[in-house]
Amino acid sequence: MAMSEQFGRVARILAPKSDDAINERVRRTLVRTLYTQPASLAIGAVNGIASSGIAAYVSGSQAMLVASIILSFIAVTRVVAALGLSPEEDGGASTSTLEVVYEVGAFSYALMLGVIAAMTLLFDMAPAIEVLMTANAIGYGVGICARNAGRPAIALGQLVLACGPILLAALYLATLPFLALAMTMFLLFPAMSSITLNVFKVLRESIAEAEKSAELAEKMRVLARTDIVTGLNNRAGLNHEMVEHLMALPEGQQVAVVWIDLDRFKEVNDLLGHTIGDRLLNEIGGRLREITPEGAIIARFGGDEFIILSNVTNRHEAERMASEIHAEIMRPVRIDGDRLEIRASLGVAVLPDDGDDADKLMQSADLALYHAKVNGRGQTCFFDEAMTRDLVRRREIEAELRAALQRDELSLFFQPIVDLETGRIRAFEALVRWFHPEKGELRPDEFIPVAEETGVILTLGNWITAQAARAAAQWPDDITIAVNLSPLQIRAPGAALGIRNALREAGLAPNRLELEVTESLFLDDNDSTAFFIEELSSLGVRFALDDFGTGYSSLGYINKFPFSKIKVDRSFVSGPDVGKRTEAIIRAVAEMGSQLDMEIVAEGLETIDQVRAVRDAGCTLGQGYYFSRAVPDYLAAMLLAQERDGGDPKALIA
Repeated sequence: MAMSEQFGRVARILAPKSDDAINERVRRTLVRTLYTQPASLAIGAVNGIASSGIAAYVSGSQAMLVASIILSFIAVTRVVAALGLSPEEDGGASTSTLEVVYEVGAFSYALMLGVIAAMTLLFDMAPAIEVLMTANAIGYGVGICARNAGRPAIALGQLVLACGPILLAALYLATLPFLALAMTMFLLFPAMSSITLNVFKVLRESIAEAEKSAELAEKMRVLARTDIVTGLNNRAGLNHEMVEHLMALPEGQQVAVVWIDLDRFKEVNDLLGHTIGDRLLNEIGGRLREITPEGAIIARFGGDEFIILSNVTNRHEAERMASEIHAEIMRPVRIDGDRLEIRASLGVAVLPDDGDDADKLMQSADLALYHAKVNGRGQTCFFDEAMTRDLVRRREIEAELRAALQRDELSLFFQPIVDLETGRIRAFEALVRWFHPEKGELRPDEFIPVAEETGVILTLGNWITAQAARAAAQWPDDITIAVNLSPLQIRAPGAALGIRNALREAGLAPNRLELEVTESLFLDDNDSTAFFIEELSSLGVRFALDDFGTGYSSLGYINKFPFSKIKVDRSFVSGPDVGKRTEAIIRAVAEMGSQLDMEIVAEGLETIDQVRAVRDAGCTLGQGYYFSRAVPDYLAAMLLAQERDGGDPKALIA
């Protein structure tokens, strides 16, 4: 029963199946094991040729000689075929070809070896010859079951062909020794079948597990390099593909890197939710796939940033591609009925002009993107060497600014804000000045933007507020101090607390502090801004809207926030377009201020005619070089003292 089950198991395994469970890659790996040791084929061939040749020579049998020649031919052909066929994974002969060629050679060789062994028994040759060939055939059959266990049909087929003729010859002779040999041979088949099938099972499972592990590893590798939101490459995928692309790049080939940053994408997430934000990113990713040239590498670098790497013929083609990409991104997007207007800033660098390797090229594109955003966003900038010099300059300023704060190289100057009716000083605006020990005076427009970009503005802003409050505490109680605040300073954690501490340490009443903010403050984060203004307004701190008229929705902010003062931008007073239209605008603003109990400050006054014009238009306060430049704190105190000692301020505005 056990033997019949064993043969049934063999039959099931050897039987062809249309739905073979063995994966094709596993099957090929198993077939390749047949060719992994060509040396063993050569050794077996030499052994078979030598043993059959000896048998033919000693026996002197013509039939044995013919059989030996046929065996030798098969053996040599097998070795040549094994050396000529390629079992490599990629290329070379197919799996079926490799298997069929091996089967033909293996079965032919095994059959001839078994036939020659059977002939020595049937022809009653010398015992030594019988033992030589029989041992060769049995040893070959047994050994091949282990060697070729990866393809059990071949291994067991060789066993049967090598040992079957010996079994039949022994049964034909039917003497007791030969019957014993026949019984041994008969029992050899199930025994070797069991061993072969067990080895095959272990081998197949091991290879299958290895294939599954390799497949899983490949999937994990792909996932690790893929952005789950857009399906594009992520940063790791970009780095991998970029390196491979540049390494395979033909000499002289130019490559453009386009670095894309979606402007104000945070507002989409804040207002519409991250789900809509992700759908928008996916839409942008799809557009980039459609617009970019074939073979281009596209990646979502992180957040709202995308990077495209593409071969180009020249810089002009790079410019055309960047322009098309920018236009495609700017097309409105509709999501669930909402029409989203998308703006983007692009930085472009071209290899080899802007960098001769991946790192340098990415740095150049990043720097170009930085300039696109600094210069107003919504534009495309190509890398220029001047950008590098500018970056070096900015980093230098950052380091020196941090040191300047520690060395007390900074100082505050104060520019008077004058009552246009009485001519008396009503307030001072605090303006920071930096007198560098080597470079001389540095303009605020040089270091303030750097301070905002690097976060130094937080320390600088707190210092300005504290110094201004300390100076104002020495002035008469009716004089207020105006301090400009950066949006970054306001949004920083504990911003209101810093101002409260400055007032407390200086002993300055909150209603004598006026914080000037610009419209840009309200563009990104109204909630935190509103909380900041509400908290300090409740203490008595006043707020002024600076640079009024340069934005697009100032009236909305005036309606929403408790401003006590509006400062009309100097472009309406002394700009090149000053005329009847600007005068009408000033009159309208002044009328609005009167109705809302707000004071209107005209900035940039330099002549008596300008002073009279803005006064007649309804402005209540004026500021500019006509009255005074910004002066140190001691001169500000002298101006106040002189004014209160009986001077006639009205003479300035008469």
